[in-house]
Amino acid sequence: MLFNSIEFALFLPVVFAVFWWAERRSHRAGNLWLFTASMFFYGWWDWRFLGLVIFSGALDFMTGLGIQRTSISRHRKAWLAVSLIGNLGVLGFFKYCDFFITSFADAFTFLGVPIEARTLGIVLPVGISFYTFQSLSYTIDVYRGHLTATRDPLVFGAYLLFFPQLVAGPIERGTELMPQFQRRRAFDRTMAVDGARQMLWGFFKKIVIADQCAPLVNAVFDSPDGQAASSLVFASVLFAFQIYGDFSGYSDIAIGCARCFGVNLMRNFAFPYFSRDIAEFWRRWHISLSTWFRDYLYIPLGGSRGSTARRVRNTFIIFLVSGFWHGANYTFIVWGAIHALLFLPLLLSGSNRSNVGTASHGRALPALNDLWRIMLTFMAVDIAWVFFRAPDVTTAAKMLTNMATGFAAQPGQLALLARDLLLRGPMPFVWLMLALEWLQRENQHALALLDGRLPRAARWAAYYALALVVLYHTGREQQFIYFQF
Repeated sequence: MLFNSIEFALFLPVVFAVFWWAERRSHRAGNLWLFTASMFFYGWWDWRFLGLVIFSGALDFMTGLGIQRTSISRHRKAWLAVSLIGNLGVLGFFKYCDFFITSFADAFTFLGVPIEARTLGIVLPVGISFYTFQSLSYTIDVYRGHLTATRDPLVFGAYLLFFPQLVAGPIERGTELMPQFQRRRAFDRTMAVDGARQMLWGFFKKIVIADQCAPLVNAVFDSPDGQAASSLVFASVLFAFQIYGDFSGYSDIAIGCARCFGVNLMRNFAFPYFSRDIAEFWRRWHISLSTWFRDYLYIPLGGSRGSTARRVRNTFIIFLVSGFWHGANYTFIVWGAIHALLFLPLLLSGSNRSNVGTASHGRALPALNDLWRIMLTFMAVDIAWVFFRAPDVTTAAKMLTNMATGFAAQPGQLALLARDLLLRGPMPFVWLMLALEWLQRENQHALALLDGRLPRAARWAAYYALALVVLYHTGREQQFIYFQF
C-alpha cells in the first residue's frame, strides 16, 4: 500500500481510531491491532510475500530466545549463524540470484566461451532489504548482550512489522524500538500534531518535488543519446532532488505517522544537501542504513583503527557493500566506489569529523566558505547519482563525458541551464523546499517550529496552502524509489 494512495488515506484513520480505542483497554490489544493492521498493509501489495516476513520474524524470534537461554559461547554463535544464514540467504536469493547468473554468463562470454544465461525472473519482495536488516539487528544485539530477547511474539511482531516503516525504513534497532511496544502508550496530542505536520511536509516533498521531477528525469535518462549538455546536467540535478524528495519524504511520512501512534522512530535524513563534505553527507543521508553498516560491519572489521591499509580496506568494504545493498547492478557498486574515493582523503587526513555541527550555525544566510563547500559537495554527490540512476555503467560514463564536453562546443547552453535551474518544471518548489529546510536546519523537519514562530491564523494558512499544493499535484500514483531496494 502506497502512502500517496486513496487506500492509505482510508486505511490510516481507521487504524488510528481503533488503535487508541484498543490501547486504552489493553496494551496487548493495541499491539495485536498494530500487528494485524501491518500485515494487512504489507499484504495489500501481494499477500503471498507475507510468508517471507513471517519466516524472517519467526526465525529471529526463536534464535533470539535460543541465544538468551544459553551462556555457552559456541551455542550462542551457532544460533547467531542460523539467523545470519537464514536471513541473508533469503535476501541473497531474491535480490541477487539473477544478477549472479547473468554475471557468471558474462564472465564466460568475456573469456571467449559464450553460454546462454537463463535467469529465474524472480520478483523482488517490497522492503525485503529493510525488514531483513531490522530483524538481523535484533538477533545481533541479543547476542552482544545489548538487548534481552522478548518472549512475547506480539511485541516482536509489532516491532518488525510496524507498518509506517516496514517497507522503506527507517531501519530500526530493537534496543530503541522494541521497548516502545513493551510499555503502554498514552495519547500525546502535541506529539501527534507534530507528527501530522511532519507527514504534511513529507507528502509535499514526495508529490510536489519527487513526482514532478520524475517525468523530466525519465525522459533524459531513458534516452540520453543526442541530449544537449544542459539537458543532461539539468536531469542529473533533478534526479538528486527527486531521490531526496522521494526517500526523505517517505521517511518524514513514516516518522510522522508513527508519532501519531505514540512511537518515536529514528531520524533518517538531516538535510544532507547542506553538507560541507562527503563524511558529513553520510552522517545526514539515510542515517539508519549508514549507522547500521557502521555498527554491524565497519566497527567489527576494525573501523578506523589499525594500519592505513586496514582503514582503506574497511572504507571500501563499507561503501561497496552499501552500494550492493541498493541493488543487483554494477552501477550501484560504482556509485559506492565513488563515495569511497571521495571519503578516503578525509579519513586519511583525519578531517572526516571536521564538520559535525550545523552549517553556518545561528546565521540566516550561509557563510561564503560554507556555501562554497556545500556546492562542491553537492556537485560530487550529483556526479555519483548519475551512476545510481543510469541503466548501466557505460551509459553513465557517456552521459558524464557529454556533460563535460558539451558546454565547450555550445557555450550558449550555460544560459539555458541557468534558466532551467531557476524556473523549469518543479524548480520553484525545489527552491522553496531548500529555503524552508535551511531556515529549519537545526530542527527535525521543515515545519517543526511553526507553532512558536507564527500566529495561529498564519500557521493554519501555511498548512492549508501546502495541502492545496499537494492536492493540486496529486495525479497518477508514483511508487517510492526505495521500494525497489
